[in-house]
Amino acid sequence: THDALVASVAAERAICPCWGGTALQRSSLDQEKLQVERQRTLREFCANSSFTFPTKERSFDDIPNYELNHLIVDDRHGIIYCYVPKVACTNWKRVMIVLSESLLDQGVPYRDPLDIPREHVHNTSTHLTFNKFWRRYGKFSRHLMKIKLKKYTKFLFVRDPFVRLISAFRSKFELENEEFYRRFAIPMLKLYSNHTNLPTSVSEAFGAGLKVSFSDFIQYLLDPRTEKMAPFNEHWRQVYRLCHPCQIDYDFIGKLETLDEDAAHLLQLLKVDRLLRFPPSYRNRTASSWEDDWFAKIPLAWRRQLYKLYEADFVLFGYPKPENFRLL
Repeated sequence: THDALVASVAAERAICPCWGGTALQRSSLDQEKLQVERQRTLREFCANSSFTFPTKERSFDDIPNYELNHLIVDDRHGIIYCYVPKVACTNWKRVMIVLSESLLDQGVPYRDPLDIPREHVHNTSTHLTFNKFWRRYGKFSRHLMKIKLKKYTKFLFVRDPFVRLISAFRSKFELENEEFYRRFAIPMLKLYSNHTNLPTSVSEAFGAGLKVSFSDFIQYLLDPRTEKMAPFNEHWRQVYRLCHPCQIDYDFIGKLETLDEDAAHLLQLLKVDRLLRFPPSYRNRTASSWEDDWFAKIPLAWRRQLYKLYEADFVLFGYPKPENFRLL
């Protein structure tokens, strides 16, 4: 499958030299070509019977309700956004709140995405998601979802899968986060670093120098016991499990690597570019160039396993296998 991917990526670059996103200003025509190529790659591998991954063959009706909680619906403009944590989702959720007018400030809908407080952005009650349809529409919910999926413009944003993992690790385990310390760091430190009596609070743990290492995190992802306990947390769950790209026909595939151009083009396509601007990019973003450093101490066998775990995200969205994995 990887040889096929390399050929596909080469063909994509031949058709559209802007694929890698080096040129700052792409014309609308270039953007359209880019979308055609991204969608072609996705559909090709969804249709390729020799490329398999869990849940690939199921139909939309087979997807349980609780797995549809990442699809945010804006009925005012006919838009569906599948959010992927660690891929600019805070700002895209802000955009969806402004468009759907789902949150009021002193009785008036927000007009500027950046005015919306972060705690409201990630509050599930703020957004209408597909998993809420059952309570609202009962037995008609699936039928209604299918109508909206057919008529509405559907989009998602993706990112190099390993860079996304590094970003998740940095924000959840290198910064003091009480919830993630208790739910994930304590078990990781016990299982993979042989710590026993751990502090109950994250500030005490950090003060004592007790932090999860990137190696601990990778072991946790590869440990078969992890998913037996509960599905991956959304911050490191694979995109194919969050957004079901082989079951849902997305109209627009954005990439974090080309966020500014993709966002501007998408807002034009949605005909909402006069209503708002996409907030400027975050400066402290995890860079793709860091990948080698982060994985330098991770054993080759683990890297190989990790690639298999996230292979569908690499292949479906046209990300080449990392350089230091090429010989795997």
